[in-house]
Amino acid sequence: MSKDLKARTKLVHGGTRRSQYGEMSEAIFLTQGFAYPTAEAAEARFIEAGEDEFIYARYGNPTVAMFEERIALLEGAEDAFATASGMAAVNGALMSMLKAGDHIVSSRALFGSCLYIVENILPRFGVEVTLVDGRDNDAWAEAVREDTKLVFFEAISNPTLEIIDIAAVSAIAKRVGATVVVDNVFATPVFQRSLDLGADVVIYSATKHIDGQGRCLGGVVLGTKDYIRGTLEPYLKHTGGALSPFNAWVMLKGLETLDLRCRAQAESAAKITEALSVHPKINRCIYPGHESHPQVDLARRQMEKGGTVLSFEVAGGQAGSFAFLNALRVVLISNNLGDSKSIATHPATTTHQRLDDTQKAILGITPGLVRLSVGLEDTDDLIADLEGALAAAAV
Repeated sequence: MSKDLKARTKLVHGGTRRSQYGEMSEAIFLTQGFAYPTAEAAEARFIEAGEDEFIYARYGNPTVAMFEERIALLEGAEDAFATASGMAAVNGALMSMLKAGDHIVSSRALFGSCLYIVENILPRFGVEVTLVDGRDNDAWAEAVREDTKLVFFEAISNPTLEIIDIAAVSAIAKRVGATVVVDNVFATPVFQRSLDLGADVVIYSATKHIDGQGRCLGGVVLGTKDYIRGTLEPYLKHTGGALSPFNAWVMLKGLETLDLRCRAQAESAAKITEALSVHPKINRCIYPGHESHPQVDLARRQMEKGGTVLSFEVAGGQAGSFAFLNALRVVLISNNLGDSKSIATHPATTTHQRLDDTQKAILGITPGLVRLSVGLEDTDDLIADLEGALAAAAV
């Protein structure tokens, strides 16, 4: 498919492989293995598989390959490898490049599981980790050393929506030859092209916006063909983090509507922020596209829109936020995001509950903080639900 086509066209047609039946919807090749016409053909394929030849589903599969090619076209990457979950993608991207004695620099503000890998797992295998305030470019410059192997960060942090200057941090890393690895989930591939800003490797939890309807786990890592096939694929195919063909098919269907959903959700998120930012029971409201965000200028340079997620602090601490959450009637309480259904999360007691109070304070995760992933419901209904819950909360 031509790379000159627009994003929505790529999301509908990219990577499609049709069988002899000419099916309209992509086929699910629900198979673990593949048969060979001869012993010689099997030998040849194990030496070097052709572009459209497969050996075992842990190594690759036609349905999975369609998903990989389609998301790579959208991201503008040379290649992609799909994984069983977003965390399998993060783990694979980092572990495939690192060994004992290596040094990495990471932003401190990360999703709980990402922080666990960086703070607990990597040091266990002899990797030295330096954590920095990702918003501070000087901190990055001071932490990156001549022997730094890679830098890792969430383009927009979870859950306080801090924004990393991808171009600036990439320039710092490139001066010492370090690889730049970006988790771009909150910004989405619709609103931000991290590779164009200097990143080398981009990671998504496909469980979020790419599926978009709360059905399946999945992840994907994107980068150069040399990295994906020469470094990442050998690690993942031998450690077993492969995406299932059925889940890949679900992700393909999700990609078809990704652009439409994200734009509608971002529009709602911006309107909800306007309403909540002046509400007397909200201490602060955080949204990358809003004037009140301290990094709004950076957000507008890097992103087309502010994204689908906002966070806000309910007055009254944990008691106030719990009373608010329990009074919601449309918005659901869960810990996912990017869904067609609006979801509210209390990070301090769920996604980041393992952190001690000092760590939470450093990251800005207060007892009253709520993360809201905006869905596809009517915006006015969502605002009415949020305002009604705030009125009902005894704070």
